[in-house]
Amino acid sequence: MPDNFIRQSQLITTYGPGAMIDLPDYSVIVSSLEDWAHLRREKIDEPRLISKLQRLLDVPSLELYTPPQHEEGTDQRAPVGARIFPTWFIVKDAQPSGQNQQWRRRRLVRWAHLDRLRFVDEDRKRQPVVPVRFVCGCRRGHIDDLNWRVFVHRGGNPCERPLWLEERGTSGDISDCYGVCDCGEQRSLLDAFRPGMGALGQCMGRRPWIGQYASEECDEPYRLLVRTASNAYFPQMMNVISLPEFDAGLASKVTANYDRLKTLDDVGALANFRMSAELNAPFDGIDDAEIIAEYFRQKGGGEDDEVPVKVAEFQILNKGDPQIGLDLSGSKFYGETLPRNAWEQGDNPLLDSVQHLMLVHRLREVASLLGFTRLESINPGIDGELDLDVARASLAETITWLPTIENRGEGIFASFKTQAIEDWLARPEVQIRGQALDSAYRLWARERRRTEDNFPRLPYVMLHSLAHMLMTTISLDCGYPASSLRERVYAGVDSYGVLIYTGSSDSEGTLGGLVEAGRRFPEHLARACLDNLLCSNDPVCAEHIPEASFEGRPLHGAACHGCLLISETSCEQRNDFLDRALVVPTVSVPGAAFFDTTPLDP
Repeated sequence: MPDNFIRQSQLITTYGPGAMIDLPDYSVIVSSLEDWAHLRREKIDEPRLISKLQRLLDVPSLELYTPPQHEEGTDQRAPVGARIFPTWFIVKDAQPSGQNQQWRRRRLVRWAHLDRLRFVDEDRKRQPVVPVRFVCGCRRGHIDDLNWRVFVHRGGNPCERPLWLEERGTSGDISDCYGVCDCGEQRSLLDAFRPGMGALGQCMGRRPWIGQYASEECDEPYRLLVRTASNAYFPQMMNVISLPEFDAGLASKVTANYDRLKTLDDVGALANFRMSAELNAPFDGIDDAEIIAEYFRQKGGGEDDEVPVKVAEFQILNKGDPQIGLDLSGSKFYGETLPRNAWEQGDNPLLDSVQHLMLVHRLREVASLLGFTRLESINPGIDGELDLDVARASLAETITWLPTIENRGEGIFASFKTQAIEDWLARPEVQIRGQALDSAYRLWARERRRTEDNFPRLPYVMLHSLAHMLMTTISLDCGYPASSLRERVYAGVDSYGVLIYTGSSDSEGTLGGLVEAGRRFPEHLARACLDNLLCSNDPVCAEHIPEASFEGRPLHGAACHGCLLISETSCEQRNDFLDRALVVPTVSVPGAAFFDTTPLDP
């Protein structure tokens, strides 16, 4: 692969093992991790992420490294391997079809039959070629060349005569593309695209990124893939925010009382420990969960491994401490919780439900690629965890390390009162809206053969929609483009909040503009709500019915490109599970909104 063809971060997010890349003369598939060189790699230390990944991949040990870098001005081999894929090509120059002179037909040829990237035809002319744009694969990430001879001859006895790809239209649409053999057999590629026809046969479990003959058992049917389409590769990533390693004050208290704590039959029964005023005094005002977590950290047990990713993050972000991380030498996280009187000024009902507001001056995000799927994306759950049962494609035959990047940046965190969320959920209008969204999700999951009980709950949809509204508004003021802002939504049990942050591998992620915008959070919240009372596509947007399958948006309520949809790289759910009717009143659903926007009405 050419020098500096892709950036390090792209090897995690877009062009990891198993992804296809278009080069000027041919297409390649990125090789497995065994073919990645050990050049200029940096080891990344993030114990919390490593323990999660080890359990997901079921490996005894694991290390995290940045993708390799190629040293400019050297003649060494490219640090990331690649293999030719697909191995079918079409001749660039089109010929008129014998049946209709307006149809364009191009000869289909194999890589093995080319001479220095040229096809030598019967007249000894050297014809330039390009890789064919159609391949086949399955949801588990397997991929293979489309067997054109078997497909055109409908599984019969394929002959060895020349094959052609005919385009019988001007749009290049699949319905206009036909595979044709000189023996007279022909077949529309639409047959391969239609689900349930089985035109491409059973998946053979091919894994060409690992090796030419690498394969595994698979019970999925082959489905047609357009090589350059966005659904040809969905990376599965897990990312965490680096947290302060420990609270020095709490650690010293647990250490002093460690012998007493370890005599408890069940650390969860800490309430019995607190019954003694003498023993409870050092821990007065400290939550039981924090004491337990610190006890297991000192004990060296695996209790922290069981805490979901976002739950651990929320516990730190929502502490309400004036300063978090400042007392740690070389801390990768520093947050400043603003006192309520610094941001709650005047009579603003929008702020009644806000519990804490934190300015995150310094944070580090660590993201690892652990596998991928095709055709359908599998996103992390609302707790930041990936499902252990997901059939993801492996990045290598044997996993010993994973490509990882770290981004440093800043952010704004706002948490919301549990009672305010519960009161909102108890309203009849909200429950009716929730039933509509849940029913639409079940239809969507049934069509994709997924579990129907994984709807992320209304608080997540509401906070996710609010995060999109805030990102759009804040981007106009903070100095960062909207596409560089990202979200992290917390909607577990009794933990509700949003983190709007930005991050970069260099200093661009820490310019301070987002923190300064956070000091004006009340203004941004009011502006976000006011701007979304009406959408430029209303009333069509507001009247969207999620259960109406003919509209093709079952995971959206009142949400479209005119209001809530943003860059997919900024969204943790690829722009799914959005509904502004849960945040602010709309012209169609005025009663399900979380915020009372009456004072904002122009």
